[in-house]
Amino acid sequence: MNTINREIKIFNNSQTFIEGWYWALPSRLLRPKQVKHITLLGRDLAIYRGENGKVVAVDAYCPHMGAHLAEGKVEGDEIRCFFHNWKFDANGDCIEVPCVGKPLGIKIQTWPTAEKYGMIWVWTGDTPKHPLPFAPELEFDDCDVALASRFTKNCHPNVVMINAIDANHFNTVHNLPLQIIFEKKELHENAITFSNTTRGGDDSLFIKLIRPFYQKAVTYSMCYWYGSTGTVTVGPDFFHFHIMFSLRLIEEGKTEGQTLLITKKRPGIFGWLFNRIILLLTWIVGNYFAKGDTKIFQTIKFDLKTPTKADTSITQFIKHVEKQKALHWHTWNDEKSSHEAPYQ
Repeated sequence: MNTINREIKIFNNSQTFIEGWYWALPSRLLRPKQVKHITLLGRDLAIYRGENGKVVAVDAYCPHMGAHLAEGKVEGDEIRCFFHNWKFDANGDCIEVPCVGKPLGIKIQTWPTAEKYGMIWVWTGDTPKHPLPFAPELEFDDCDVALASRFTKNCHPNVVMINAIDANHFNTVHNLPLQIIFEKKELHENAITFSNTTRGGDDSLFIKLIRPFYQKAVTYSMCYWYGSTGTVTVGPDFFHFHIMFSLRLIEEGKTEGQTLLITKKRPGIFGWLFNRIILLLTWIVGNYFAKGDTKIFQTIKFDLKTPTKADTSITQFIKHVEKQKALHWHTWNDEKSSHEAPYQ
C-alpha cells in the first residue's frame, strides 16, 4: 500500500464528512410559515421559515414522544408539534406545553442556517468558523444565480470533486491538447484553490486561434470548500464563467449534488437580459465538461494505488481534506471515525 492510502482516514470515507456548510434546499421552496423535512448527511431535520423570514433548522423529532416536527405548523417565528402541541422557539427552547400549562425547561437541537446563491445552507456544528462557499472573484459582489441540474453520483463527493483538478483527464476524456499544471493555495483550514497554467497546444489550430484571449497565467481555477463544494472559474482574460457544484454525502457513500450558475449582478433591464445570456452560456460550458465524466462516476471504485506526478493536485487535495474536522454520518458527532470499508 502506498503512503497516500496509509494516511487516508476521512477522504472517500462513507461514514464521515467535514464539519461545514452544506446545502439543504432552494430558498424558493420554503415560504414564510412553511416547514419541510429534509435528511442531511444522515440526520433528519425540520426546516422552517418564520414570519420574520428567517430560516430555522431543528432536529426533526419532538423530545416528548418523537413525533416529526415537520408535520407541525409554524406560529410566528416558532414551531408547534402536531401531536401534543408542544411549542419551540427559534433557539430550540420549549416555550409552551399545553397539558402542563408551563414550559418544562426542555430544549431541542438547532443548527445555524444562512442563505446565499438562492440556497438554504446548514452549518453542521455549533458555531460557524468560516463563511459560506463562494467564488473567490465574486466574494464581495451581488450575484445573479440560476439553479441548474440536481444529480446523484454513484461515488463519494470527494471523488467527484477531484475530477476538476485531475490534470491528465482533460487530455484523455475531453481531448484538450494542453499540458495543465495546477498550483494550490490554502485560503484557510476549510478552503483551498487550485489554479492552472497551460502549456502546449501549438499543433492545434483551435488553440492557436483562442490563445490571444488567454494571455494571463490563470485561465481556470477551482476553489474547494469543506471537501464537498467546489466553485469553478473558467474563461478568457476578458470574461470568466462561474459554476458551483455543491455536493453532500448520501447513503452508501454516494453523492447528491446541486449545480449553481453564478454571475455578477448588472444594473438595469439590459444588465438583467445580459446576465440571462451569460447564465445560459455558463450552463453550456458546464455541460460540455460534465457530460464526458458522467459514466466514470457511475462505475468508479476509487483507490489511488499508483499516484503519478500528474496526480499531484489530487494528493494535495486529499491531504487538505485529512487535516479538517471530521464528523460522523447520521450522528454528527465529533470523533475519529472507524476505518471500516472507507471506499465505496
